[in-house]
Order: sequence, then C-alpha cells, then structure tokens
Amino acid sequence: MADGDIAATLDLKAIMRLLPHRYPFLLVDRVVECVPNSHIVAYKNVTYNEPFFQGHFPGLPIMPGVLILEAMAQAGGILGLCMQDKVTDKIFLFRGIDGAKFRRQVVPGDRLELQCNNLRLKLGVCKMSAKALVEGKVACEAELAAAIVDRT
Repeated sequence: MADGDIAATLDLKAIMRLLPHRYPFLLVDRVVECVPNSHIVAYKNVTYNEPFFQGHFPGLPIMPGVLILEAMAQAGGILGLCMQDKVTDKIFLFRGIDGAKFRRQVVPGDRLELQCNNLRLKLGVCKMSAKALVEGKVACEAELAAAIVDRT
C-alpha cells in the first residue's frame, strides 16, 4: 500500500505496514472496513494458544481486559493513521482511556470485533469511541485518546 492509499479492507501484511506491533503483541488480524475520518471495523481471532492464557487464568482462560483495550487502541491507531497523508512516517501513541466498561468475558474461540468511531482529530490528538464485541454483544467499551507523531 502506497502512502495515502488506504483500502477499505486490510489483511495482516497491510496492518503490519501500518502498526509497529509484532507477535505476540499485534492484536488485530484483519480490517474489514476502514473509512478515514469516520470509523473502522476490525477483528482479532482469540485462540487458546495465545501466550497470555498460560497465566490468565490456568483452567479458566479469559483474555485480560487491558489486552482488549489494547486491541481496540490498535484498531483506532489504524484508523488514525488512515487519516494521515504520509502514513509510513507516523506512529499512533496511546494517550488515555475514559469510561472503560467491561461487559462480558472474552475466551478462546471468540472472534473479537473491534469498532472505533472518530470523534475528533485536532492538533495531532485523536479521540475515538471504541467497542469490542463478541457475537454482537459488547465485551468492552471506552473512549480512547492518542497522539499521532512522527516515527523518527
């Protein structure tokens, strides 16, 4: 994908060109819809072999809430970068979380749908409303803020 050329859908290779995260911390598998300045819909397939399930919790694997928030932030980062002219020169840095609520557990076998809606982008700071859903039911919701800065 060339700078400024943002597709409506992104596979893992395209996501890896936008985000600096790598295994085991890359938490977005695919973008199914991305509309710059508006919203993004992405997903994370949650599998039993995720490294965090070894300790969270043995015999009762539950995806840690902080990683659900991180997955939402990574999806939001992709949306934020899609709103930039030269995406490969920028990085999206988490600045804050407001009103985080956890509604249900996320377990192996779930497909975590990540939705972020742009609320505003002003002076390099992006504010978004975000939700993580499993089978159409909200697992987590929050408002996220991040700064878009030069990578260098």
